[in-house]
Amino acid sequence: MRHRVYKEMNRIADQLIQDQSENGAWHYPFETGIQTDCSMIILLRTLEINDEDFIKELVDRIAGEQQEDGSWKLFHDQEKGNLTSTVEAYYALLYSGYRNKKDKDIQAARKFILANGGASEVHLFLKIMLALTGQCEWPHLPINIEVMLIPDSFPINLFDISVYGRANLIPFLILANTNFRKRTPRSPDLSDLFQNKEVRFLTEDQVEDARSLINWIKQGIKGLKSHGNLRELALYRAEKYMLDRLEPDGTFLNYFSCTTLMIFALMARGYHKTHPVITRAVQGLKAMATRIDGKLHCQYTTATVWNTTLISYALQETGVPYSSPTVHKANEYILSRQHLKYGDWAIHAPDLLPGGWGFADLNTFHPDIDDTTAALRAIRTLATEKVDYRQAWDRGVNWLVSMQNNDGGWAAFEKNVDKKILNLLPIEGGKDLLIDPSTVDLTGRTLEFFGNYTNLDFHQPMIKDGIRWLLRHQNSDGSWVGRWGVYIYGTWAAVTGMISVGVSPKHSAIQKALTWLRTIQNPDGGWGESCKSDIKNRYVPLGESTRTHTAWALDTLISAATEVTPEIENGAAFLVDRKEKKWTTTYPKGRGMAGSFYINYHCYEYVFPLLALAHFQKLAGGQLLTGE
Repeated sequence: MRHRVYKEMNRIADQLIQDQSENGAWHYPFETGIQTDCSMIILLRTLEINDEDFIKELVDRIAGEQQEDGSWKLFHDQEKGNLTSTVEAYYALLYSGYRNKKDKDIQAARKFILANGGASEVHLFLKIMLALTGQCEWPHLPINIEVMLIPDSFPINLFDISVYGRANLIPFLILANTNFRKRTPRSPDLSDLFQNKEVRFLTEDQVEDARSLINWIKQGIKGLKSHGNLRELALYRAEKYMLDRLEPDGTFLNYFSCTTLMIFALMARGYHKTHPVITRAVQGLKAMATRIDGKLHCQYTTATVWNTTLISYALQETGVPYSSPTVHKANEYILSRQHLKYGDWAIHAPDLLPGGWGFADLNTFHPDIDDTTAALRAIRTLATEKVDYRQAWDRGVNWLVSMQNNDGGWAAFEKNVDKKILNLLPIEGGKDLLIDPSTVDLTGRTLEFFGNYTNLDFHQPMIKDGIRWLLRHQNSDGSWVGRWGVYIYGTWAAVTGMISVGVSPKHSAIQKALTWLRTIQNPDGGWGESCKSDIKNRYVPLGESTRTHTAWALDTLISAATEVTPEIENGAAFLVDRKEKKWTTTYPKGRGMAGSFYINYHCYEYVFPLLALAHFQKLAGGQLLTGE
């Protein structure tokens, strides 16, 4: 068995070394379905940018994902197609000009759409796209643009919303408050998809639930001292917010959705479609495109820093020396991507110096906790030997320590951005979009970093608070739910985090988690979790094992073990034998927004099996295992 494990580890390491780019980074795709591909076609056609080769390639990828019933799915085991994805694809394919309503596949898509409620029932972002491109009337939005002017001292203000929520909300407010619409001679007619139903951003019940909060916000707006045209001042401030956060590639915070909305919002402000800011933003979005199995995909963002930090750390865990050319180049890249300027995070931590890392290659404004711990793991050894790495380490650790929330946990991007009352705002998917609370995965991963790489343990108040937060958020079945993965991911983060800071593996909470993991192990030795867990708010098995889920579960069991158990050996055997089905390798393991946005991180198929097998070897030591 040990020989087979070494062989698989070497295979993965060789593949990683081969795939590294010249600048030391890894550019594995950040794959999110067809939403961005569809939006790109709609954007280019609306701006009348006739990049036909680019559009044709996107059409090819979108069309290739259509199901037999005419729909498009978000993930493989979704019982039926996804209405929003199908309307997006239908719209984009028609707008491309390379499909028409008489095509059999287009007719099948239309039939599915009408049978499932029509275009009025799609998710929020697509409703916005339909309205701003003139396919439906702008629904009423009871939030005025003047919220941009509410001072930070007001109990609820703009900076109480998460950075990714804020980035999408601000251009959305410009568009909804100006009723911006832009049709072109090529715009298809989608009126037959609405089935005489009015498009609404929110139901009457949602309006009623949010009424008190909206009235409170309106009081804040009324309390503003009048100095000229408040509306125009608010629109100007919203515009300036976006322009002040343009990244080196011209995108708005390196995100596809908010950059797309920004482009339209700037047009609503009077910018011509060929304005340099708009042209550069489009070029930035196109530059993020990648190829998956030879087909063009517009990435929502790049995962380059995340890929590179994880891979550098994983290779070092398996014994590749930090002085090797591969790790050296990777760590030089990581060092170059540390954030040294202030972003919105400083609003809630005004005395804190910059020092975090972000997710994307050209992300310079919004660092996050997960990338910061991953980067610090990667450069940990160099920090004891080189001055520039030591300085980066000190800045990073200081930023990380100071970003702990008052409740003891860690969030993704900002500190104490967790006012639950904001969930009442009538924004679809708001719980994933509007606030940035402490989460299991971020708290667990941060504790794991502190425990394994800084020698902090449960005796320190900071660590003790993090442990208490995790224990309070364990589910009754023993699992934890993650924010950026789901139940297996959350449980892995929580258990490995607590054990690393000295919590005994015999602790009842950890024992309960291990029992849960053993009960959901598949007969083939692996583990697999469905994206439905995210929608149903309970663990849903995938019915098949995946390498990534298996690696997380296996690593969890190993972290609490003193010897190789049958469950651990069977899990390692699944990874070594590589019996995974093809569709499960591309199955999304990451979550963005429940029911609408899922992520296939292509690096996960390498990183986490490599880490789990490395930890398996350390546990096995000199034991004679089955198969040797």
